Amino acid sequence: MTTAAPPRPVGRRGDGPTHRRDRESASPLTGTGALLRLYLRLSRRAVIIWTLAMLVSVPSSILAMKQAYPDQAALDARAQLLDNPSAVMMTGPYFAGTRYTFWAMVTNELFLWVLIAVAIMSILLTVRHTRTEEEAGRLEMTRALPTGRLAPSAAAFGVVLVANLAVGAATAAGALMIGGPVADSLALGAATALTGLVFAAIAAVTAQIAEHAGTASGMALGIMALAFMVRGIGDVIDREGSRLSWFSPFAWAQQTRIYVDLRWWPLLVSLAATFALLALAGALSRRRDVGAGLRAARAGRAGASAGLLRPGGVARRLLRSALLAWGIGLFLFAIAFGALASSLGDLMDQVPEFSQWAPITLDDLTGSFSAFVLQMLAIGPVALLVSAVLRMKVEEQAGRLAPLLIAGTSRTAHALWWFLSAFVGTAVMQVALGLGVGLGVWAATEQTRWIGDLTLASLAYLPAITLVGALALALYGLSLRSTGLAWLVVVYTSLVVFLADMLGLPDWARAISPLDHVSLVPSEDLRVAPLMVMGAAAVVLVVVGILGLRRRDLAAG
Repeated sequence: MTTAAPPRPVGRRGDGPTHRRDRESASPLTGTGALLRLYLRLSRRAVIIWTLAMLVSVPSSILAMKQAYPDQAALDARAQLLDNPSAVMMTGPYFAGTRYTFWAMVTNELFLWVLIAVAIMSILLTVRHTRTEEEAGRLEMTRALPTGRLAPSAAAFGVVLVANLAVGAATAAGALMIGGPVADSLALGAATALTGLVFAAIAAVTAQIAEHAGTASGMALGIMALAFMVRGIGDVIDREGSRLSWFSPFAWAQQTRIYVDLRWWPLLVSLAATFALLALAGALSRRRDVGAGLRAARAGRAGASAGLLRPGGVARRLLRSALLAWGIGLFLFAIAFGALASSLGDLMDQVPEFSQWAPITLDDLTGSFSAFVLQMLAIGPVALLVSAVLRMKVEEQAGRLAPLLIAGTSRTAHALWWFLSAFVGTAVMQVALGLGVGLGVWAATEQTRWIGDLTLASLAYLPAITLVGALALALYGLSLRSTGLAWLVVVYTSLVVFLADMLGLPDWARAISPLDHVSLVPSEDLRVAPLMVMGAAAVVLVVVGILGLRRRDLAAG
């Protein structure tokens, strides 16, 4: 005969978690350290690449500027060139305008673009380790372990903090290597890191609002673009920054007046905003369920449109928002760059050596300048086409490609129509860039012929752009691990366009860049043979990519 154990009393102290780890999970930050180590391992390559990129690009850019403007006369001419609203929009507050020193030029013309790059890095890293993990279902499995409610978000921000500290240190080191003042160079690195943290905190908030990672990233990047415009308009109102400028995180960094009249207190605004936004993100996280967003995703149609039933329909639907957003932004940049043609005469009169550092000729000043602007802006469509093509990798790894193939779409049709959809969108953007530059030059010179000439000239870059996109498709088809090489081509092409003349790169090094084989039309006669070769090579690479995709296994599904 056995005696049943008496029932366990209810409500006593022993009812709580008996395992030590179960007790510790009651803390909202339990498990942060383990998750931080995991996230750092996942993002270590990205952090290293961003850090090395800053460590190389910042000092090389400063050296190039030093070679381009070797004396005070050149600096004064540069100051005159920038004394217009278009230039102020793309640089920063016009400190030291009456005495434009070299280091004042560095902070005025280079600093903003460093801040933009770091902001993009911070947004992408934050969304990757928050909303992307949640959308993929991995966060739910993590929360099933003894992990605090705020631990994943805290670990994600820890990764971004490490990345920004590394990038900020690289930026400061790059300036110090070229002889920048110590205090100002350290402030440069600190402002860079804090600006990145502000936008990381903004991304943390949008990750709570949006249900999908793409939407969260888009919202944060949209806020970044708005901050850029607010800062630009505010600085146009007052060349040293108006009250409107202070509504932008970019202005908080620029108002430190680095290399002019250093003041540290504006960085406190960035620090306070970061803490406030993180507190807001934490409060919002308590108001939603795991996997959901505060703003519910819009319900889809009861039936799919006829376009989605075609092989290219899904690609057009997924790519159109990014193509439209970047197209509008680059179009506005094209107009602003073209408007700079109004100040070229004064610059070349005072600094005739400038033609040695950029492909600008005195015989055709406006035409050669416009052609150079088209070459620079072509980097945008190159990068966007690579990004659009490699979106197939994201869809495959997420397991969304397999259902399409099961539904009857062949791998060949999927890859080919995806590439064609991305190419058509990029081609439209490239034509819009030519139109934008033409409108800007027309506004500067009052000669309407530039609108048509530059719109047609932009078409010359399509074979080179297509070649890089086809290379991305070939790498994707052969191996998912090799797709990063496509971005190396984009980065190298950018370096050749911006720094080849200043650094005196040999012809063989320039020839690696596809854009280098495009004639600088309309100032030069169009060479058709290189375009035909690049077009044929692009076709071959597309075939290689499709054959590779047909022969390998899918990553998921």
